[in-house]
Amino acid sequence: MNCRRKGKYKVGQSVCWAIWTFFGAGANCLHAQDIIIPIETRNNALVLEADKDKDLSVIYFGRKLANEQEYKLVPTVYKQTTDYTNVLNAAYTPSGSRNLLEPAIAVVHADGNRSLDLRYVKHERQQLGDSSALFSITLKDPVYDFEVVLHYKVYPSQDVIEQWSSISHREKGNVVLEKFASANLYLKAQGFWLNQYHGDWAREMQPEESKITHGIKTLDSKLGTRANLFQPSVFMISLDKPATEDEGTVLYGALEYSGNFRTDIELDYQDNLRLVSGINNYASPYTLRPVEEFVTPAFLYILSDKGKGYASRQLHDWARNYRILNGKGNRLSLLNNWEATYFDFSENKLKGLLHDAKKLGVDLFLLDDGWFANKYPRNSDTAGLGDWQENKSKLPNGIASLVKEATKNEVKFGIWLEPEMVSPKSELYEKHPDWVIKEPARKEHYFRHQLVLDLSNPAVQDFVYGTVDDLFTRNPGLAYIKWDCNAVIFNAHSAYLGNNQSHFYIEYMRGLYNVLKRIRTKYPDVPMMLCSGGGGRVDYEALKYFTEYWPSDNTDPLERIFIQWEYSYFYPAIATANHVTDWGKQPIKFRTDVAMMGKLGFDIVVSQLDEKDLAYCRQAIGEYNSFKQLVWQGDQYRLADPRKGAVASVAYIGKDRSEGVVFNYLVSNRYHEGSTAPIRLKGLDPAATYRLKEISLYPGTKSKIDESRQYSGEFLMNVGFNPVVSGNRTSVVLKLEKR
Repeated sequence: MNCRRKGKYKVGQSVCWAIWTFFGAGANCLHAQDIIIPIETRNNALVLEADKDKDLSVIYFGRKLANEQEYKLVPTVYKQTTDYTNVLNAAYTPSGSRNLLEPAIAVVHADGNRSLDLRYVKHERQQLGDSSALFSITLKDPVYDFEVVLHYKVYPSQDVIEQWSSISHREKGNVVLEKFASANLYLKAQGFWLNQYHGDWAREMQPEESKITHGIKTLDSKLGTRANLFQPSVFMISLDKPATEDEGTVLYGALEYSGNFRTDIELDYQDNLRLVSGINNYASPYTLRPVEEFVTPAFLYILSDKGKGYASRQLHDWARNYRILNGKGNRLSLLNNWEATYFDFSENKLKGLLHDAKKLGVDLFLLDDGWFANKYPRNSDTAGLGDWQENKSKLPNGIASLVKEATKNEVKFGIWLEPEMVSPKSELYEKHPDWVIKEPARKEHYFRHQLVLDLSNPAVQDFVYGTVDDLFTRNPGLAYIKWDCNAVIFNAHSAYLGNNQSHFYIEYMRGLYNVLKRIRTKYPDVPMMLCSGGGGRVDYEALKYFTEYWPSDNTDPLERIFIQWEYSYFYPAIATANHVTDWGKQPIKFRTDVAMMGKLGFDIVVSQLDEKDLAYCRQAIGEYNSFKQLVWQGDQYRLADPRKGAVASVAYIGKDRSEGVVFNYLVSNRYHEGSTAPIRLKGLDPAATYRLKEISLYPGTKSKIDESRQYSGEFLMNVGFNPVVSGNRTSVVLKLEKR
């Protein structure tokens, strides 16, 4: 065969692109036995090797080497026990042939055989503009006409890699995919530590760190919709020792998928770590027709040898630039009516709240749950979901009159929806029982008194899309959607899929994404909050379609400090929707200061605020508008961990290091607790001079900060600054400016 001299992938001294005819005669390239494929970012390299037998392996993942030729030497410096399989470090481990450990892919061929062997065929690199590149590596089975293409999308500046697989075949009959991972990584170190998360409603993102021992640790979800409710799909793995904020090597992992996920973390008998992540294959063997292509969701990862803080800042940059909808744009501050009215409101009451929104100074008024359904009015959470017509008793003049009133009050108008769900007590359920996910012969089991609509059904997809489209068509002034998703899937069964139930969980997610794509095609710029009863559905696939997410229904500001802290490792502040509510015992200033670390909103009864509280809120909104771009687009530095002391501190520093904002909170109410020691800042110019000014002051109070003093960046980063947090000053916000 001819060897195309193209690209920069070195095989011996040759430059070779597609170098091997599939299991036919050998390539004509010189030194073509070992093919080295360096997938490099600015700082790191994931290096793959196809050996003389065309087994594709991960031979290195770490700091990028200046001399690419030295990558091939990496395997020679390890003297570990024998690899009896030759596929322990496979780039995509097949099942049923030589492999003895957890596979990335398992299949049943058309003839019933369960073995799979994947060998390297070719690879190519495609430049995607100036910011990213796509590597595609083709693997084939030498016996069966079965193919997997591994895709690695690289964002060099951010050190981020997205990896997914495309699976297809040309066998004489259907093939069943029993496992179908997105990625299969292989890590070497002197030890590994896993930082994972667990939680429940109002207790999201509770961290746990443990040393990884031999065997398999599985992180997974089988909830169908709110996949992240109990077990978020994000995690960290530290290499050699537990990473800190500024030191150590750490890998962040996150599956970009809103449905059932599974990540297998296996320490093998050689003491190396195998990581396999993708869609959960629970109850989901997938029948793949000839020529059909099964494309897995992307697994996102980033490796940092500068600790957790650097990894999160890199990931934030990637998210704002490439993933979150309008990640470099604006966000709307808002007033929500939920805690002011719950389900009990009228048109006149809402018009009063719209006036309160103007008085408060926010951008938007959000009408929450309870505005719809007539036969079974939505006066509680037990009825009405699915009947998306304005309730004539509450809103005799419809949504249009409220949009008009909002315009009169110089605010925008937004609305709450939960379009994937249905109440058993609803007209929709009565008319279309076959649209509901339920086992036909079993008793219904409810989550929040509701069931889930079957989005694998195209008719249901049309209904959900039509619900949103109809609202905007009739009310073109609508400016915001809060998209909720409270129920999980019980009794998983689709009347539409008939006997093909094993495809259900996958087809549900395909249906959801199809709806969201249609909405975004017609309404590309409308802000939408990903709610899901809190952090029940937060991932980077969903955030392609949403401008922000709701971290938790728990809005107690003390709890939110901890919850938002953990989310901040993976998601930037611009995507975090935070509301000031009446939860918790802290004063309005503390509640507002916490909510300003993201996209600010209010869910309070404005008319019940006393004069000083209202004056403070109006002032705080004005100040927030003056520095919000620092929070949204700046580099975040976690300065003082709330789990390790009495004070929490977070800074957002501008990219040019000329200004920043620092939030400080008392998180312990024990006697005489406070900032007894200075807090060291990060991310400043050591040679520059800075001045600190306290902002977000409550009316009638004076700052204890001497604003006339100036400090070098070196002093602030090496000695630090004391914000004077105490029982009398429980939250302190500082504005930092270069002089």
